[in-house]
Amino acid sequence: MSQALLTGLARTSVPRTALRRFLALDAVVTGANGIAYLAASGPLAELLGVGRMLLLGIGAFLTVYAAGVAWLASRPRPAALGVRAVIEANLGWVVASVAALVLWLEPTVAGEVWTLLQAGTVAGFAALQWAALRAATP
Repeated sequence: MSQALLTGLARTSVPRTALRRFLALDAVVTGANGIAYLAASGPLAELLGVGRMLLLGIGAFLTVYAAGVAWLASRPRPAALGVRAVIEANLGWVVASVAALVLWLEPTVAGEVWTLLQAGTVAGFAALQWAALRAATP
């Protein structure tokens, strides 16, 4: 990813600030998703064609995960090891999402689309965070 693209997306030319912004955006989107799964697991389970208890478990995990990512984003200098852990967790989420579709879930069409859109979004966060980490690391 070019420095110009990274600067444009983050609206800053300071790599550490870009990294913190991408982490914060990840935390907000992930947290909102987790809270939605917790608050509306019944209707969402029906819409997506997955189990309510699965959504509750995922919602709880995502909410806690988002809090950890938000904490990391709040640090003036996010630890590279922590950022790498977030990137790897995001990539793991992408793989697990696709594997779940292929191997065991039988969602509705809306559920399939949602799962793939979510995986793509998380992959995008991982790419942005990785590029910003590389730019911020001398």
